[in-house]
Amino acid sequence: MPKSRKRTLATCCTAHTLHDGLSDITYVLLPVLAQAFGLSLSQVGLVRSAHRAAMAAFQIPAGLVAEKFGERNLLALGTFIAGCAFVALGYVQGFWPILITLFFAGVGSAVQHPLCSTIISHAYPGDGRRAALGTYNFFGDVGKFAFGGTMSLLLVAGLAWQVPIVGYGVFGTVIAALIFLGIADTRTAKPASHAPTPVPAKQMAGWGIRSREGFTALCAIEVLDSSTRTGFLTFIAFLLIAKGLSEGWAVLAVPLILVGGMAGKLACGFLAERLGIVRTIVITEAATAAGILLCLALPPIGAFVLLPLVGVVLQGTSSVLYATIGDLVELHRLPRAFGLFYTVGSICGITAPLIYGMIGDLAGVETAILVLGCAVLLTLPLCLALRSAIGAARPVTI
Repeated sequence: MPKSRKRTLATCCTAHTLHDGLSDITYVLLPVLAQAFGLSLSQVGLVRSAHRAAMAAFQIPAGLVAEKFGERNLLALGTFIAGCAFVALGYVQGFWPILITLFFAGVGSAVQHPLCSTIISHAYPGDGRRAALGTYNFFGDVGKFAFGGTMSLLLVAGLAWQVPIVGYGVFGTVIAALIFLGIADTRTAKPASHAPTPVPAKQMAGWGIRSREGFTALCAIEVLDSSTRTGFLTFIAFLLIAKGLSEGWAVLAVPLILVGGMAGKLACGFLAERLGIVRTIVITEAATAAGILLCLALPPIGAFVLLPLVGVVLQGTSSVLYATIGDLVELHRLPRAFGLFYTVGSICGITAPLIYGMIGDLAGVETAILVLGCAVLLTLPLCLALRSAIGAARPVTI
C-alpha cells in the first residue's frame, strides 16, 4: 500500500503541474496572440474569461460524473482533452478558433482539482492526508513557474509560439496515459484498513456531508481566504507604486508572493498534521492579516522585502482547507464536494478583484488593502464552528 500511495500522489502531483502550467501559460501567450492576430483588449479578455469560466463551470459536473465514470477515468479523459486543445491551438487562425480551443482546454482542466483531491483523499483517508494534499498543492505552483518560465525563454530565444504550445499539448496527452496507468480505479480498489466504515446507501443520498454546519463554515473560510488571496495579488503592485516604489520593482511583487506561497503550500500541510487543523488555520489567517496590514504601514522597501513571508501564509492556508473536506464528507461523495468547494474558490477569484477594485476607485488603493486585511480576520470566529463540527464528525486532533 505505501508504494501504491506514493505512486498515486506522484501521478496526481504530475497532473497538477501540467494543468496549472497549461492554465497559467495563457498569461504569457495572450500578448503574443494579440499581436499575431490583431486582437483587441476586449477580445483578449474574452479569451482568458472563456478558459477560466469553463474551468469554474465544469468542476461540479466533473465531480458528479466521476461518481459513475470513475475519478481516474475522467481525470485521464479531461487531461487528454486539454492536451488535444493545446495541440489544436498551435494550428488555429483567428479570434473564434482561439476562443473555442481555450474553452475546451478549460473544460479538460476543470476535472483536475476536484478529482485529484478526491483520489489523494482516498489514498490517504487518515493520517497524512493534509501533508499529501499540501505536497499536491505545492506542485501546482511548480507547474506555473516551469511552464510559464520555459515559454517565456523560448519566445525570447526567437522560437515561434506554435512550437512550444503544440509540444505542451502532446505532453498533456502523454500524461493522460500516465494517469490511466498510474492510478487505481477507486470504484474497484479495496479501502484501506483504517479507512472509515462505508455508509449504507440510504444514508449516502445527497452530498454525503456529515456536518452541514462544519462544511458551511469551511466554505465561508474559503470565500474569505480566496478573496483575500486574489485581491492582494491583484492590487499589491498598485499599493507599492502609490507608496513611491518604481514600477520596475513593483511588478516583481507577485512573483515574490508566489515564491513564498510555494513554500507555504507545502509547509502548512505538514504543520496541520502536527498542530491540528483549526490551530493552523487560525495561525495562518491571523498572520495573513498582520502581513497585509504591515505592508500598508511599512515604507515601500520594507513592504517589498516582507512579501515572500506574506506569501507563505497567504497561500498556505489553502492546503489545510482542501484536506479538511475529507473530515466532513463521506469518501464516496468527495468528488462532488471538492467540485463545489473549488467552484466557490473560482467564483471568488473572479469577483474579488472587481469588488476590491471598486473600493480602490472610490476610496484609494490603500483603503482597498486595509479592508482586505481586516476582512480576512472574519475567518477566526468561523474557526469555532469548524472546530466543533470536526470534533463531532470525526475524532481528529484539532
